[in-house]
Amino acid sequence: MQEAAQATLPAGRGRSWFAGIIGVLDELGTTVLLTLETLAWCARPPYRIGQLVLAMEFIGVQSIFIVALTGTFSGMVLALQMVHSFKQFQAEGLVGGVVALSLTREISPVFTGLMVTARAGSSWAAEIGNMRVTEQIDAITTMGVSPVQYLLAPRLVASVLMVPLLCIVYTCVGMAGAWLVAVQWLHVDPGVFIARAKQYAFPKDLFMGELKACVFGFLISAISCRQGYFASGGARGVGLATTRAVVESAVAILVANYLLTDLLTRG
Repeated sequence: MQEAAQATLPAGRGRSWFAGIIGVLDELGTTVLLTLETLAWCARPPYRIGQLVLAMEFIGVQSIFIVALTGTFSGMVLALQMVHSFKQFQAEGLVGGVVALSLTREISPVFTGLMVTARAGSSWAAEIGNMRVTEQIDAITTMGVSPVQYLLAPRLVASVLMVPLLCIVYTCVGMAGAWLVAVQWLHVDPGVFIARAKQYAFPKDLFMGELKACVFGFLISAISCRQGYFASGGARGVGLATTRAVVESAVAILVANYLLTDLLTRG
């Protein structure tokens, strides 16, 4: 059908645009179908607890350092900018509230998702892609084990569980960095800083960030595993799959962040 439709188009730019759209839709459909199959296997025994623990340790524990480092400097630079900007209006006391609200709602989930994508998502895509091109996945299938259940399902569950926890770590260290810059270095009143943070940041804001982190974790795992699972073409194909996994996950995070923000703020 695709070849017949392309044959009716004039050669050149029109056909290339059509082929590009078909390619995007085909990749999207493949990702959705593989993700649905992974979700179905998540609820079916046998449960790969060992694989789940290993995936949680990889995406969670091993990501703490980079997430904490990024969160600390994000909070520091945010406080630095806010203090200098608010000084023009004699409103330095609002820094604590603005930083807390920004971190919990937007910065923590988005930056945590991007860091996890760069560290864990790329690694998963490369690992599964290497298993595909070296026929290890075919060997798993030959032994009567579903590669989707054994390789993909634990990673999907681990990502959804651990990214929200990393988001909390990011928020905590970000607030600590902001407090250090604003209170210790730029002499904002510490009582006012804490009071404004409590006044402007509510549990619903933290819930919004955690919900976003769950969705981002799901997207990271679904996209990265899909790219690795269908990798082909040897080492070059694995490299391309890893690159696509990182780029597509980052774009999906930013698009989903806008849609979720719009949906949750309306509610």
